[in-house]
Amino acid sequence: MAIKRVSIEEFVSLAASIPVFDVRSPGEFTHAHIPNAVSLPLFTDEERKTVGIAYKQKGKQEAIKIGLDYFGPKMNQIISTVVESHTNAPSEILLYCWRGGMRSGGVAWLLDLYGYQVYVLKGGYKAYRNWVLNTFQQQHKARLLGGYTGSAKTAILTELKKHQPVIDLEGIANHKGSAFGGINQPQQPTQEMFENILALELSRQKEAFWVEDESQRIGRLNIPNCFWDTMRSAPVYFIDVPFEERLEHIMFGYGSLGVEQMIEAVLRIQKRFGPLETKTTIAFLQEGNIREAFAVLLKYYDKQYSKSLQNRTNLEALLQKISLPKIDIPANTNTLINATKE
Repeated sequence: MAIKRVSIEEFVSLAASIPVFDVRSPGEFTHAHIPNAVSLPLFTDEERKTVGIAYKQKGKQEAIKIGLDYFGPKMNQIISTVVESHTNAPSEILLYCWRGGMRSGGVAWLLDLYGYQVYVLKGGYKAYRNWVLNTFQQQHKARLLGGYTGSAKTAILTELKKHQPVIDLEGIANHKGSAFGGINQPQQPTQEMFENILALELSRQKEAFWVEDESQRIGRLNIPNCFWDTMRSAPVYFIDVPFEERLEHIMFGYGSLGVEQMIEAVLRIQKRFGPLETKTTIAFLQEGNIREAFAVLLKYYDKQYSKSLQNRTNLEALLQKISLPKIDIPANTNTLINATKE
């Protein structure tokens, strides 16, 4: 079967149903890759470096000779990786390297010879990154779920997914947003990988979708500027839950954390939190008074969120407040959905 070179738009569409393989080096893949791709490196990081030096110093043909020495012994393993990576052996596969050049070309030749229908991404991973950045610049119909810390917004977004489209920024970022947000969470992706996943999620939205009203920074990651601008001009559905209800919810979610973990989290925000609040909160934690410690923290986060909420253009037209007496995920989700219909 002939190898087919496809555009980034065709590639993204095909990737929804066809396995994707990344033939770049392990280091390149670890840093960032197309979401759901399987690593199928033609060269190790060191081999890639050697071939690159040869290309610069001795030319293309010498680089190819060195590359073939590395490639030959790996042919069987490359085929085995493709065969074993999916329960149902695919008949079609997608490949990409950095620019859609020699690395993807060599592996595509091998897998075509073996019997696969191979599609190679024109322009390689670089083309995907350009597509990612362009995706952020497009218009997106976002609805923001707002509310003070402890309002159970994440749980509501999870329930909303059963009814309407949702993009979970904190889920993509592996971080819950606050100073405590990284505790017991998987390692955050790189900024580039975060953008890759987010862009793919955005490209799949054909109607208005929900997203939490976040600060631009989630842990050590930043929401890309263009999409951040979209969020700041989107309608905000602010769920207003009583302080005591939110405090109980925070206690349920974080109250079982270790004292040292919580103290470390408080110290990370001490410059913004203030010396007195930091000292008071740590004292409460050390004496085992978790409730009072979280009460001080919750008041701080309420002030921070209020400033962020007010700091946008045309807030009066964008903001819709929804008073909720308590945290009841199914009921609050239904109330929210009904509010969008009014």
